[in-house]
Amino acid sequence: MAAADTLFQDLDMGLTAQVARFTAGLSPIALAGAWSDWAMHLATSPGKQGQLVVKAGQKVQRLASFLSSCAFRPDAPETCIRPLPQDRRFDHPGWRTWPYNVLSQSFLLTQQWWHNATTDVRGVTHQHENAVEFASRQVLDVFSPSNFAWTNPEVVQRTVATGGMNLVRGWQNFLSDWHRQVTGAPPEGAENFTPGEAVAVTPGKVVYRNRLVELIQYDPVTEKVRPEPVLIVPAWIMKYYILDLSPANSLVRYLTEQGFTVFMISWKNPDAEDRTLGMDDYLKLGMLASVDAVAAITGEPHLHAIGYCLGGTLLSIAAAAMSRDGDDRVATLTLLAAQTDFTEAGELTLFINESEIKFLEDMMWQKGYLDTQQMAGAFQILRSNDLVWSRMIRQYLMGEAPHMNDLMAWNADATRMPYRMHSEYLHRLFLHNDLAEGRYEVDGKPVVLSDIRVPVFLVGTERDHVAPWRSVYKFHLTADTDVTFLLTNGGHNAGIVSEPGHPHRRYRMFHASRDDTYVDPGRFMETAPLRDGSWWPALVAWLNDHSGVPVGPPRMGAPDAGYAPICPAPGTYVFGR
Repeated sequence: MAAADTLFQDLDMGLTAQVARFTAGLSPIALAGAWSDWAMHLATSPGKQGQLVVKAGQKVQRLASFLSSCAFRPDAPETCIRPLPQDRRFDHPGWRTWPYNVLSQSFLLTQQWWHNATTDVRGVTHQHENAVEFASRQVLDVFSPSNFAWTNPEVVQRTVATGGMNLVRGWQNFLSDWHRQVTGAPPEGAENFTPGEAVAVTPGKVVYRNRLVELIQYDPVTEKVRPEPVLIVPAWIMKYYILDLSPANSLVRYLTEQGFTVFMISWKNPDAEDRTLGMDDYLKLGMLASVDAVAAITGEPHLHAIGYCLGGTLLSIAAAAMSRDGDDRVATLTLLAAQTDFTEAGELTLFINESEIKFLEDMMWQKGYLDTQQMAGAFQILRSNDLVWSRMIRQYLMGEAPHMNDLMAWNADATRMPYRMHSEYLHRLFLHNDLAEGRYEVDGKPVVLSDIRVPVFLVGTERDHVAPWRSVYKFHLTADTDVTFLLTNGGHNAGIVSEPGHPHRRYRMFHASRDDTYVDPGRFMETAPLRDGSWWPALVAWLNDHSGVPVGPPRMGAPDAGYAPICPAPGTYVFGR
């Protein structure tokens, strides 16, 4: 490329990077395209317009009838619309009293009308419809009566009871959060969950390190262990210790207590120097290098591989490539909330198109990575009622002290994404779905998921906004092996961190052999029995069924093979900020 062309291209990329500072990383062109698609089709659909007019009249009539009922029964008249099951904003009894019942009912009717207005407009692309409906919902949520002190009965009651001190404490909470945001300090209370002190405390040693990963081998706690070690591949979009939180809810500790030798990959938090790291680097320096290390240390020819979220996607790619090349070291595959087909990848795909990816690429180009605030902001937008507005009400209006637990502290310990890897990931997996459609290449040759012939344990979570369980379930469509699918309640993180004894846990499980006919998600829900309790024992039972007779624990590291213990767990990469 000529120097002049490079200069002009750099000018465009720099301008986009500056615009991104004011749009939270969302491409205004992509948003405008979605809005114009919807608006122009609606403008040329008189039938849909007439339908919306009729619906507006019906809702006004319902509200008027409700107001009349309130005049005669001001205590608790029958509501004219109920919130969606997951909407808990109006659960407080005060919302059923005048005038707050009218405010909440008016808001919910308005919200329902806008859902009608932004959906089922003939001719609008599916992605644009979802994007407009999502954006309208986000804008409406800003004006929810629950978000304002004078229109929220719970806040009003607290203000009267405390003489306004809740608002004073709320202002102090706001100033504290603002100061921490400006200075880059973690949320209040996160300092009580430092890795190696309160979380990530399962004893072990870092036995291998390269520029991208540290490999942790955990100390055995039983006299005998299953011969096949367990290698866990977490997502590099998060710190690894989501699977080794407090001792009571650590999957790592649980597996070691059940007689398994456990290894864990701890990914480096990349910086500007790592901008050229791509998906192949994460595969070879991360997954495959760790397989080599585990084999050398234990001397065992086979291992159980567990991948979580994006780590599970990478593990699927690695397993397919290894199977293609005749490498049979992976004995079983466990995928936790991991997608291999991205056609129904949830609300994260609402704005993923060429325009948005170009916008993100230009934004990352300037720094060499996608920063932690962009990553955290994207997930907060997806669950704004739970992660933004409810927190604002509790801490800023109700004046409650910030509450921090191990999972919340881990969630605040965010990571970055290298420029090249994130661009490849979005293009090849999210946008073009190359893995599921057989176009994803490793070493210049395509990998196909149907080449995976080892038993697979597949876990989805009911309320997953990142990897919807029906998207995870699509693995069945490309599999040519035995698949055990388990659906647990909870979300993307809390559903996986589901230790025995955790209250209100339940799951469904279903086994399909490679010769069975396909069972769709709806039929799975109808036929798979609901079981109470944690799903972790089910995973251990499945691993035991595919393991050999227990033997003595392997050594810690293998100095003679170049894998001498380097430092105690949790290592050094986990502290990267």
